[in-house]
Amino acid sequence: MSYRFSDPSLLQHALTHRSVLSETNSDYTQSNELLEFLGDAVLAFIVVEYLYLSFPDRHEGELSKIKSMLVSGEALHRIAMDLELGEHILMSDNEARNGGRKRLSILEDTLEAVIAAIYLDGGMEAARNFINRHILSHVEKLIDSDYDRNFKSKLLEYAQGLGMKAPVYRVVNEDGPDHQKRFEVEVEIEGKSLGVGSGHTKKSAQQKAARAAMELLSTGGVLKPGHP
Repeated sequence: MSYRFSDPSLLQHALTHRSVLSETNSDYTQSNELLEFLGDAVLAFIVVEYLYLSFPDRHEGELSKIKSMLVSGEALHRIAMDLELGEHILMSDNEARNGGRKRLSILEDTLEAVIAAIYLDGGMEAARNFINRHILSHVEKLIDSDYDRNFKSKLLEYAQGLGMKAPVYRVVNEDGPDHQKRFEVEVEIEGKSLGVGSGHTKKSAQQKAARAAMELLSTGGVLKPGHP
């Protein structure tokens, strides 16, 4: 894990599943469920804050969709698996034998409990750093996949619906060092320029160009002449 606790008991609390309580004669408050409740709120706030500051030109509905993808059970389960969190959860032998260490709901809740523990131990900045590293680092990948599913396919359907050739994407500019290259891509349909997008990968730039094209077409924009 990328965070070192000043109070290790907070981490132990975050890793305590309710199934172990009967074996240790502990009460409800010793499980991680209340921490999970707090962690869910901390995670939601930091993700929304990040999206609000990073994408001021996006509509609320679009940001809500991105947030939902970032904090979904599947996404948190994948991150918890990457962190091998399941191997450290304190749970009953029966729960472990029944696959508890890999169960989506348990790993999702435990990760949120760990976020709460980090928040209580190191404050909001510590929680933000953890979330930035393990969750928000996936934002561009999620957005790219969403663009790929929606905007590129919609643009292709638009062209096909008019009996036109498939959109053509071409790199019109690239700059920056090799480890942080930035590409600018233009999309054309039969020589007519519809939009330009930029990103750290060609695929990302293509997807953003397709989005710009769909926005132009949806507002009845006039097609601009393409490059010779």
